[in-house]
Amino acid sequence: MTERMLQFVRLQQQTPDKRPASARREDFQEIYDRFDPERAKEQASRCSQCGVPFCQVHCPLQNNIPDWLKLTAEGRMEEAYEVASATNTFPEICGRVCPQDRLCEGNCVIEKGFESVTIGSVEKYIVDTAWENGWIKPPTPSRELPHSIGIIGAGPAGLAAAERLRVQGFQVHVYDRYDRVGGLMIYGIPNFKLEKEVVLRRWEQYAAGGIHFHMNTAVGRDVTLAELRARHDAIFIATGVYKARDVALPGSEMDGVVPALDYLTTSNRQNLGDAVPAYDSGALNAAGRDVVVIGGGDTAMDCVRTAVRQGAKSVTCLYRRDKANMPGSMREVHNAEEEGVRFLWLSAPEAFLGADAVTGVRAIRMHLGLPDATGRQQVAPIEGSHFVVPATLVIKALGFDPEALPAMFDEPALTVTRWGTLKVDHRSMMTALPGVFAGGDIVRGASLVVWGIRDGRDAAEQIAQYVLNKAEVPQAAE
Repeated sequence: MTERMLQFVRLQQQTPDKRPASARREDFQEIYDRFDPERAKEQASRCSQCGVPFCQVHCPLQNNIPDWLKLTAEGRMEEAYEVASATNTFPEICGRVCPQDRLCEGNCVIEKGFESVTIGSVEKYIVDTAWENGWIKPPTPSRELPHSIGIIGAGPAGLAAAERLRVQGFQVHVYDRYDRVGGLMIYGIPNFKLEKEVVLRRWEQYAAGGIHFHMNTAVGRDVTLAELRARHDAIFIATGVYKARDVALPGSEMDGVVPALDYLTTSNRQNLGDAVPAYDSGALNAAGRDVVVIGGGDTAMDCVRTAVRQGAKSVTCLYRRDKANMPGSMREVHNAEEEGVRFLWLSAPEAFLGADAVTGVRAIRMHLGLPDATGRQQVAPIEGSHFVVPATLVIKALGFDPEALPAMFDEPALTVTRWGTLKVDHRSMMTALPGVFAGGDIVRGASLVVWGIRDGRDAAEQIAQYVLNKAEVPQAAE
């Protein structure tokens, strides 16, 4: 069916229709409509089926993208789903939140002059179609194994490992300190990028497949790591990184200066229908306020776009580098600009102004200098270029660092790197403790959902080999 492909010379790139910015500002619904079947087939047919698919090479999961694009173009949707799900535990989530402009689409060989295939939107369409048709089943194994695996953390890495291990027949128990699974996919990423039902329906599927979830269970508070090691034949630590990076500036202690995760978690909980006093009181609610967000990554973009939807009076993003050097997705920046966010490039905060509550941010203009050892241009302040931005809510979106897990878990034998991440053997993914593995952000630092999925799948393979190859496996207590 070669004639169905290579249509990029005839068909222009098209994404699903995007809701107008005026409508998007009023709610937290996803901003893109769904592809209709014919449009999805057309866009999939633009793939050139190249011999060396750079889209696949630059995907952390090495997804078989050309294969499922061809199957979509031919209308063979169930087969397209089978291929997409063979390498990716959550293709419907990656299709929504992956920065495709930096990964698969950004490396599409037809991009120059023709624009890349809309890979993410087609991926989302494939899996949403699979859900609607009942093709996605619980992870039911063909045989049950007696071995028990404990997983700490129900984010993308932990869930990916749980699914892979359960399919092989292991008894899988997932422990998480929150009341819902998903980690930052639930409490960090806003609904307009990832509607929560997309994550929660996986939870229902996994529970139906025999994965045991222990929610509101914090290791170190409700159960010790030593107790989990005695209970299970292997442990996988996938806690993610939640400790907000801070900036030591005058006025940081004032009311109205808040960490990004506190702000996003409050908003997401409110949208989930939870009682959230900090939102109701206005402490973590942008309605009617002048909001300044400090940072240039995807978390900063989530904050500015959330503030717009909460009815902020004004929303400004301060970033010390220029637009070209921003770490966040350019697609997200463009969406934020459409929704009315003001960006002050090459601007860095110096102090937060006010008496008891913040009233403004004193900032200074920056200029880009020579590249440093990493190849990134250094930034330096321009003398005498101070200015003030009015602000009654300042959100610090400067990234995340690992929490001190060895101390939290009361397990000093866990070793960490100089960055505070857990140290593992990168071939086996095992920590310094025998039978205790780790992966995801707690090992690699704050990263993408797709890398968490990759680590979870890789760790499941290593854990299975470790447990099954032991000469004598101590069985978990009944």
